[in-house]
This record gives sequence, C-alpha cells and structure tokens, in this order.
Amino acid sequence: MMRGRLLWPLIALAGLILLNVVYTPSFVELRIQDGHLYGSLVDILRNGAPTMLIAVGMTLVIATRGIDLSVGAVAAIAGAIGCTWIADGGDVVTAVLLALGVCILLGLWNGFLVSVVGIQPIIATLVLMTAGRGAAMLLTEGQIVTISNPAYRKIGAGFLVLPIAILISLAVLGGVALLTRRTALGMLIEAVGANPEASKLAGVRSRTITWTVYVFAALCAGVAGLMISSNVSAADANNAGLWIEMDAILAVVIGGTSLAGGRYSLAGTLVGALVIQTLTTTVYTIGVPTNVTLLFKAVVVILVCLLQSPRMARVVASRRKSPVSAPRSEKVAAG
Repeated sequence: MMRGRLLWPLIALAGLILLNVVYTPSFVELRIQDGHLYGSLVDILRNGAPTMLIAVGMTLVIATRGIDLSVGAVAAIAGAIGCTWIADGGDVVTAVLLALGVCILLGLWNGFLVSVVGIQPIIATLVLMTAGRGAAMLLTEGQIVTISNPAYRKIGAGFLVLPIAILISLAVLGGVALLTRRTALGMLIEAVGANPEASKLAGVRSRTITWTVYVFAALCAGVAGLMISSNVSAADANNAGLWIEMDAILAVVIGGTSLAGGRYSLAGTLVGALVIQTLTTTVYTIGVPTNVTLLFKAVVVILVCLLQSPRMARVVASRRKSPVSAPRSEKVAAG
C-alpha cells in the first residue's frame, strides 16, 4: 500500500473530504427523496462526471504518448449542436446523434493529423482547441442558446436513483476497463506508447490504434458536452467545457498515468477526477477567494504530484534507512 501510486491521491481525497466535514458536519450525509439520492458526495460525483468521462478518453490518448487539448472545444461544439438543433424544433434523439457524429469526425481529424500526417499531438490538437471554440461560437451566433426540453435535460440532470450523468460515466469507465484489461487491446495501447517503432515492427497496427484513441477521446468529450449543456438547459459556446481539458489531464497524471506513454491506470484516473472535483468543492466550502482559486488548486495538485513521484519516493526511502554502525568488537580490534 505504501508503494502504490494511488496512496497519495487517496490520502489527498480523504484529507479534502475531512476538511469539508470540519467546515460542514453534514457533508457526508445522504438522503433519499422521491426515489432520488441526494447529498454533497452525490453532487461531487455528478459535477465531476464530465471531467471523469473526458479523463477516461484522455487516459488512453496519453497512454499512446499523445495529448488532446481540443476536448474542451469538442464538448462546446457538441452542446452547441444539441441545443441549437432542439431550439430550431428538432427532436432530442437526432440532436444527440448529430452532435456525437460531428464529434467522431473531429476525432478522426485529430487522429489523421497525429497518426498519418505525423504532426506533434500537442500542435495538432491545439489547432482544434482554437478553431473548435470559434466553430461553436458560429453555431450559436455568439449567443447563449437556451432550451426547455425535459428529455434532453435528463442527460445531465436526470435521476435513476443516482444522477444519470454518474451512471453514464461509470458505465463508460467500466466498459473501457473490461475492454482494455480483459483483451489484448490494453497491452497494444501500452506497446504503442512505450515504443511506436518497435510495436510497428512487431506487427502492431500503431497507426490504427492511435487513430482510434483520438476518436474515442472526442466521443467522450461529446457526451460530456451534452451533459454540461443539458445540466443548465443551455449552450454557452464561450464557457462550456472551458479548461476542462486541463482538469482531465491533471486527473490522469494524479492517477499515476505516465505522460511518457506506455503505462496507464483507469482506477487512478477515477481517483484523480474525484480529487479534482472534491478540491473544487472544497474551494467554495472553505471560502477561498475567487481570485486565488486557481492558485489554490495548483498548489494542491503540485503537492500531490510531488508526493507520488518516483524521485520523492526514493528520497523518503533513503532517509528511512539509518546508517549501520560497526560492531563494538570491531571498533576495539581496530583500535
């Protein structure tokens, strides 16, 4: 347990929950009302569901030695398409399918630039990060598109005992875990991330795998964008999903996935996403001023990353080992 990469993130999560309990003793209380489960812990899971979902897709991208900075813009585009279609009189099913179809095309574009053209992932996805936000603004004509559709609202604010957003995110996480850990796909993803050239020589279709993970990341971002817009019944192209890619990357890193590729942890990503969302909730609970909120979050994240770093683990281990003194008989003989 002391050597596990999840130790410090779990300690940080427990510490944040304890801090919230100190300020609000009812923080961990749960209640059922009208067949729905409510409570601060449920709110953390529901509010963190989009970040968790995007972080799952980001985990596979990072495992292949890539990065996707465009997921926030893709989420904004999905929300803009869904709300605009419904506002113009369209049905919910078509709106969802259309939004997710466009997100798949955007993922194909990112994968094409990275795996076929050979552009560095940070540059390839930075293009869509900038252009995608502008495209979402064009779709909404620079306005906040508000809708009133109970069916659409269920995506982000509906309940099946637990919030539907939580169930969707956990279902995706569980499905990805089964697919990548119970089949050879996970090993192939790690092989591509560890050494793309060697995996290609070994017969692994590294280009196809890289393309696939970017499509999956965009699809996760699209679902998250629908959740965000559904939760507020509006599409705000300028603010929807803003900086969520950074929270997703931080969740993946806190969970122990290596940015160098070749190793990933879905369980760690789940813990990392919970740490990020609990930290956000804690900021508001303890009354941290708004102008220092991002700085406060940065300090906590840096501390967690430092504590779980291999070099820090070696330093702590070396200090635990006290120097062994020579036996007294040897000292007498030497004298």
